[in-house]
Amino acid sequence: MKSYNVIIIGSGPAGLTAALYNARANLAPLVLTGGGKWGGQLMLTTDVENYPGFPEGILGPDLMKKFRDQAERFGAEILDLEVSAVNFSQRPFSVTAGDKTYQSKAVIIATGAETNWLGLPNEQRLIGHGVSSCAPCDAFFFKDKKVIVVGGGDSAMEEALTLTKFATDVTIIHRRDEFRASKIMLARAKKNAKISFITNTVVVDVLGQDKVIGVKIKNVKDGKEQEMPIDGMFLAIGHSPMTKIFKGQLELDEKGYVKKMIKGNPSTVRQFDKLTAIASSGPSDAYGMMTSVDGVFVAGDVHDYHYKQAVTAAGFGCQAAMEAERWLEAQE
Repeated sequence: MKSYNVIIIGSGPAGLTAALYNARANLAPLVLTGGGKWGGQLMLTTDVENYPGFPEGILGPDLMKKFRDQAERFGAEILDLEVSAVNFSQRPFSVTAGDKTYQSKAVIIATGAETNWLGLPNEQRLIGHGVSSCAPCDAFFFKDKKVIVVGGGDSAMEEALTLTKFATDVTIIHRRDEFRASKIMLARAKKNAKISFITNTVVVDVLGQDKVIGVKIKNVKDGKEQEMPIDGMFLAIGHSPMTKIFKGQLELDEKGYVKKMIKGNPSTVRQFDKLTAIASSGPSDAYGMMTSVDGVFVAGDVHDYHYKQAVTAAGFGCQAAMEAERWLEAQE
């Protein structure tokens, strides 16, 4: 059974950034990508214009290929395998992928989160062609366009408000007549003249061949269906963290996301927890990306359901990798 210093589970911006940092630290990490699903959510994105360093924009898959090539250049071993089981109850940790089990002194969890889709006939085909789950990523492409947002929580209100900076008309479609959104977020949305609401309604199909030209909607009370011409549909019905294999191995929160457990010297941890700069007190002995198991770290959307951006995921990957390196040094 082959043993590694670090195994990284996941291959989006968080996982591949962690791989880059650990590889440059001569830790020769192993990255298990998730099989055919490598690259994370950016593999479903066309133009990425908000990632630093690409003033002309870059296609999501092209950006992730650059991440991967850079990690491999410095010695990261990358296998396109999906992890089926882990054992964090003893060291070295074991990770099973394909028909093999690998051992590691430390592990970084970077499996991300999946968008909750509606499961409509044409939905997946039109992702990146008018169907999106990220207004901060794609709102710019809908300048002077008519769009809808599906959802009823704070995320839906935030998406709609972001879209009003570019789109001429934003309609929030919700399956109920009451919203889960907080009163303040709902009030902001209702106050915006560009936002309108359709309640007790669901989207039953997306229309268009090469791009979205409309949706078919259905009133859940009377069953009536009608077509609605639009240029874009934004999903805001939540995400599901990819944490199924970690249940019983790591502590998860009520939404299923991996919990971060700040650990280390008590005084330093208190400073860290208050988001106080700790560098001034010397080398940090706090671990902010540690999970409930010492030596297992987490990075990206698998724990972060606030920002959900490629650049923040990459930042978390950097943190996790540097903490894993420092933790391994401390063990020796």
